[in-house]
Amino acid sequence: MKTILFYITLTVVLTGISLSTFALTARRTTYNPDLTIKKGLTDQQLLDLVEKQTFQYFWDGAEPNSGLARERYHVDGDYLLNDKDVVATGASGFGVMAIVAAIDRHYITRKQGFDRLQKAVNFLAKADRFHGAWPHWLYGETGKVKPFGKNDDGGDLVETAYLAQGLLCVRQYFKNGNTAEQKLSSQIDKLWKEIDWNWYRNGGKNVLYWHWSPNVGWQMNFPVIGYNECLIMYIMAAASPTHGIPAEVYHEGWAKNGGISTDFKMYGYQIKLKHNTPQNQVGPLFWSQYSYLGLCPKGLTDRYANYWNEVKNHTLIQRAYCIENPKHFKGYGADCWGLTASYSVNGYAGHSTYDDLGVITPTAALSSYPYTPKFSMQVIRHLYEDLGHKVWGKYGFYDAFSETDNWYPKRYLGIDQGPIAVMIENGRSGLLWKLFMSCPEVKAGLKKLDYKSTFLTKK
Repeated sequence: MKTILFYITLTVVLTGISLSTFALTARRTTYNPDLTIKKGLTDQQLLDLVEKQTFQYFWDGAEPNSGLARERYHVDGDYLLNDKDVVATGASGFGVMAIVAAIDRHYITRKQGFDRLQKAVNFLAKADRFHGAWPHWLYGETGKVKPFGKNDDGGDLVETAYLAQGLLCVRQYFKNGNTAEQKLSSQIDKLWKEIDWNWYRNGGKNVLYWHWSPNVGWQMNFPVIGYNECLIMYIMAAASPTHGIPAEVYHEGWAKNGGISTDFKMYGYQIKLKHNTPQNQVGPLFWSQYSYLGLCPKGLTDRYANYWNEVKNHTLIQRAYCIENPKHFKGYGADCWGLTASYSVNGYAGHSTYDDLGVITPTAALSSYPYTPKFSMQVIRHLYEDLGHKVWGKYGFYDAFSETDNWYPKRYLGIDQGPIAVMIENGRSGLLWKLFMSCPEVKAGLKKLDYKSTFLTKK
């Protein structure tokens, strides 16, 4: 079973793109953050600083015409000339959630946030869609699809799920607001209901397919089978009030007729969901983050797992591995851990316990803050106070670094920055979890799939 990591790597090879050699031509902005490293901040002050500065990637750093998230931003140069206007739909879903959190934290006014989100929704309504699903990349100036690969020039259902997850949070945040805000919520509701999740069953199969193209059809041939980062796609598909899938698609496809179940321990922590990895291994940490930016794993269970135990144990396993540090990489330890998909010394890689290249990616530990607040806080403080400007810049912590290779690129990826801001907020207030789980159709979808959650008993 391929995952997004293999898929991205394959796309890079096929298209000849080197993810480590993009050149910065992004528009200059007026945002001038205070980059002075301030020692002695309280935990709450430091969390606030990190959340606020990371949010700026989606505010000051957004693609200007659409108001949505750029795929990447390089401070240190080397950035494809035509890449500055590329919008990443999945990262944009994370970004709109970060904007909602910023409104609630008073980093921006409600009116400022509303105006930006209105702009983004207007753009998405006119952008290319394929049976309601957006592509992985869009040109921010035109809304036209930018192919992600040779045969990937149509709908991307996984990225669409990330985007729709974020949009539903926006809908819920503004649904009882003034007339303009209620209208925005109605616009989002329309976009959400137009996504034809059922179409992506590829002719009625009991599994969802990642891609469809109007030019090559199902040629990507990528049925999505768990466990990886794609759980939210099945939740959203089951929840759709207009193009929903039956429960069998989840249980026979995603859960592999029960084949998703396992039972093993790493470093004493139990895992019950079989990751799409070598046997008795766990995947990169984004697998326990992307689907749970809105979907709250607290108290969430189905016939396969207790999801809070799964995401927390996944995180603790990675921390324990980095403390053990079997490959003896420089810098690893209790205050420096976290392996996930990110830039790497030689391009892009899906770092994990079984594919450890000596690269630490801040989003891994930081986006685990709701699961391991004390341990994640140790990493935040070490990165900020000890490594400082090597890893800290205008939009928060840079994407990745390697002390072993003395490699500290000043580069950001939208899909890695988004979970930091969102999950720090979830750990502090639970805001995005509360918004998403308040959606009546999400509750109905979870019940359809035989999930249990404390949110399902709340009115």
